[in-house]
Amino acid sequence: MIDDLVAASRILAHYGVLDAWGHVSIRHPKNPERYLLSRARAPALVSAEDITEFDLESNQVDPSKRAFLERFIHGQAYRARPDVNAVVHSHSPTMIPFSVTGEPLRGISHIASFLCEEVPLWEIRDCGMTQGLLVTNNTQGASLAKTLGKGPVALMRGHGNVVVAPDIRRAVHRALYTEVNAQQLATALSFKRPIKYIAPDEMQDPKRLDDSWEVWKAEALKEA
Repeated sequence: MIDDLVAASRILAHYGVLDAWGHVSIRHPKNPERYLLSRARAPALVSAEDITEFDLESNQVDPSKRAFLERFIHGQAYRARPDVNAVVHSHSPTMIPFSVTGEPLRGISHIASFLCEEVPLWEIRDCGMTQGLLVTNNTQGASLAKTLGKGPVALMRGHGNVVVAPDIRRAVHRALYTEVNAQQLATALSFKRPIKYIAPDEMQDPKRLDDSWEVWKAEALKEA
């Protein structure tokens, strides 16, 4: 699972979903009250030695490694959602316009049909600001998790998004295709024509992700 976590970080960096500051985590496979996340390091450079352990309050079990400031996004998502075993926080570039304009982000492609419901928008001012738009405490993390609700994705105004899934490979799929779908939707909106969004009864997550995971991993890791 740690190998998959490292691969996930590098895959999402390779495809431009994670920049130098995004991060991805998994719930601890043996202790659901803990999660695993890299130390504060650029996602494209993460290795197995960088992975460190946190409780759901985002306290670091081994504080010798510098932790991501926004780790509270992960801890509170796991606390609020027992069904979630992987979390991605990204500054995925096409998210920002949808987070500041009021234009709804919804699925238009079958591969992103997990977005069949409008993606909710989290406003950091609703729970207080400490360091700009960064999530730096559990109160903010819990507020974001509440906005996420039972869905797979939430937008963060002027910041990015959070993506959750029952496993790491599906989290990567969702994070990547949330960005792809946003790009496609932006193009469709430019046509100034009515848009047919994916309906709830058309939603179908891929049953297997082995093929996509295999090629994504090969592409990302050949640069290592």
